[in-house]
Amino acid sequence: MADTIRRVSYFYTTISDKPGEGARLLETLRSAGVNLLAFHAFPSARKAQVDFVPSDAALFTAAAKGAKIKLSKPKTAFLIDGDDRVGALAGVMARLGSAKINVTAVTGVCAGMGRYGALLWVKPGAVNKAAAALGAM
Repeated sequence: MADTIRRVSYFYTTISDKPGEGARLLETLRSAGVNLLAFHAFPSARKAQVDFVPSDAALFTAAAKGAKIKLSKPKTAFLIDGDDRVGALAGVMARLGSAKINVTAVTGVCAGMGRYGALLWVKPGAVNKAAAALGAM
């Protein structure tokens, strides 16, 4: 089966880079019934940046507002999933390289049961060109 590559909206916030902050944030969203398609966090300037790809942006933003979580405006990333195989992301990266599109960041994971997934970011000005190169939905 071919990979599925879709353009998704993501939001980010910054939180204290200390134990338990990510758990607190995720519990707040879980309690509000928010389903996340992807979640990515990393240290940034003595804090942590947390990226969210919600399945329902309206529910997510309402829950964040209710919890006084300051979010970025929606941004675009690509969510990829497919059958796991050797070099699963190599073809995706090659298509972007051939189109002269620089990848800002990418995270790939084995999902088990023979599946893999990835979250891929490009600069905002390259999103449409990347979507065309990837055949993204």
